[in-house]
Amino acid sequence: MAEQNESYENADYLYFEPEETAGGLELDLEEDVRNRFVGLVQDRYANAEQARDFDEKRWLTAYHNFRGIYSKNVRFRESEKSKVFVKVTKTKVLAAFGQLVDVIFGTGQFPIGVRETRLPEGIAKYIHLEAGATGIETSAPEYTAPVEEEMKPISPYDVGYAGDGRDKPLKPGETLTATKDVLSAAIEEAGVQFSQGASPDPQVLERSPAKEAARNMQILIHDQIEESGGSSELRNALLESALFGTGIVKGPFNYNKTLSRWTKDDEGERVYDPIDVRVPRIEFVSIWDFFPDPSATSIEDCEYIVHRHKMNKSQLRALAKMPFFNKDAIRECLQLGPNYTEKDYEHELKDDQRTEEYGVAQFEVLEYWGIMDAEYAREVGMELPDEVDDLDEVQVNAWVSNNKLLRGVVNPFTPYRLPYNAFPYERNPYSFFGIGVAENMDDSQQIMNGHARMAIDNLALAGSLVFDVDESALVGGQSMDIYPGKVFRRQAGMPGQAIHGVKFPNTSQENMMMFDKFRQLADEQTGIPSYSHGQTGVQSMTRTASGMSMLLGAASLNIKTVIKNVDDFLLRPLGEAYYQWNMQFFEGELDIQGDLEVHAMGTNSLMQKEVRSQRLTMFLQTAQNPAIAPFVKISKIVSELAYSLDLDPDEILNDPEEAAIMAQIIGAQNVGQGNGESLGAAGQQPGAMGGPQGAPQQPQELGATGTGGGNIGTGIVPQAGESEFTG
Repeated sequence: MAEQNESYENADYLYFEPEETAGGLELDLEEDVRNRFVGLVQDRYANAEQARDFDEKRWLTAYHNFRGIYSKNVRFRESEKSKVFVKVTKTKVLAAFGQLVDVIFGTGQFPIGVRETRLPEGIAKYIHLEAGATGIETSAPEYTAPVEEEMKPISPYDVGYAGDGRDKPLKPGETLTATKDVLSAAIEEAGVQFSQGASPDPQVLERSPAKEAARNMQILIHDQIEESGGSSELRNALLESALFGTGIVKGPFNYNKTLSRWTKDDEGERVYDPIDVRVPRIEFVSIWDFFPDPSATSIEDCEYIVHRHKMNKSQLRALAKMPFFNKDAIRECLQLGPNYTEKDYEHELKDDQRTEEYGVAQFEVLEYWGIMDAEYAREVGMELPDEVDDLDEVQVNAWVSNNKLLRGVVNPFTPYRLPYNAFPYERNPYSFFGIGVAENMDDSQQIMNGHARMAIDNLALAGSLVFDVDESALVGGQSMDIYPGKVFRRQAGMPGQAIHGVKFPNTSQENMMMFDKFRQLADEQTGIPSYSHGQTGVQSMTRTASGMSMLLGAASLNIKTVIKNVDDFLLRPLGEAYYQWNMQFFEGELDIQGDLEVHAMGTNSLMQKEVRSQRLTMFLQTAQNPAIAPFVKISKIVSELAYSLDLDPDEILNDPEEAAIMAQIIGAQNVGQGNGESLGAAGQQPGAMGGPQGAPQQPQELGATGTGGGNIGTGIVPQAGESEFTG
């Protein structure tokens, strides 16, 4: 067991736990049965590899356009001097990749949600305390003066301050929510039972077990993805999805992670005491190493999948320490020597021309996941229970190298599933592999390269003179080099000019106009306009913020389809796989049992946050109408508004209990401030006559002029008929 619990950093070495914890069952096969089983795996791998030839050519073309490299089969005429490659494809691919990363990771919360079903089965949607329960009051009692006799039974809401007659005072800064553990302990001690259904009385304690389980499961999944480095693996898959059209993610698998921890010994000194915890982990699988069933158009249709590994001797030896790997077979495989042969596409992907002669010897290891007919399994010698019919199938996982079966087990997942998620950038319904950005703009990229080369070659001619020389009019034996101050000697008596300068026409402007035209066509083909990734020189309506907002909103229509593919083929299956893993392997104390469903939230991130927050603010203002307020859940609106502003609602918002307490506190503060202001105003009135607190008012100094330091003005002259009119 000590060997089986060792962990490895390489993601290729993710493994399953032994049978008693993971449900795996080792296939104990005879030697001839092993050979036939290995032959079956290799035959299926050969079929899948052959069926993938056309897709490999598409991927190589996309890779060359992304890197700005001409393929080896491209030939130039001798007259073509320029071999420039304008890497517009790279800009478009990185722009699409940036949009995907911003949608999935830009909101601050991973877009996998867990919620309870509308009608949960096996768990109550709402529960509340039974009315009149013994020992526990279901409503807050009225305040009574402290008495010396024995206190009444404490209610869950019977809290207050020390000395006010209540035995469970709140600590400074503590709210009723912070005392949930105390309340739960008091409820359990009193032996009170909860009744199913919503509480008929708002003052009766009510809980939602289904919602609590869903919230715990969602928090657990997000924590597991962050702790196992799943974000970096997903980013690699998203890049290949934008470039080649398909991204592959494998897992989750069991992985032993070492947590650094320091503890104090008996002498009080800090000692490094790491602990190993079992967590689920996912890994990125390159599309070049992934070989699905040729007849399938999705993961659900695949009968088998072959994952090709490239390992050195150390990595192959490390497999012997993992569960259910045959050490003798690995030893024989090492003795037979390296068997890895580079494919044609691998030579194209290399930036240099190195061969295996100059590299490290490698081994080809095939990881097989798939089904096998029960009838065939019995024919090759597998022992299956009698209740398994010949028409049934067996899910197996096998590792093969050098014609040796390194590992053979029954699929340990419950329920059975293939541990791979393949998601397309743009889905082709008639093919397993999707279509990427580079393939969509392949024609435009080639035409842009052609016109760019023509423009440069033309400028090379039009930018300098070509000379037409009549040698019969010149003295023989002269040098034809031309430089400032050059003197050519002519034959005597020969009329006419001997040297003529020829100016070639400049057609670069026409070529660049065609270049710009096909650049615009590339925007149309990819659905990623140039202004969305930083094109300069915007004019017209794009100079205003509202105009740019409208254009960006229209440009997001294409990416919405892509995000929907990511939701359907990656996020939701990945969330379900994490949910099933936790239900099967999670050993913590967190309550995650319930009738739950996983939903992807990638499309929710597409709406611009500014627009969404503005709409929520407007609706919140509308909800202030007394006629509308009773129909609106204000807490939900505030929570969505906080989410649109990239704030965590669980961290900054109060729950209903805390909100009620804070409302009372704020109301009391407002009343106190109002009373203080009225008292202050009333106290100032007698001060006008007698000064504050009845003190006599001091006479004002008028100064020498009698004006108190002010200016003497004429004032308003009395008119006829008014008082003080002197006539």
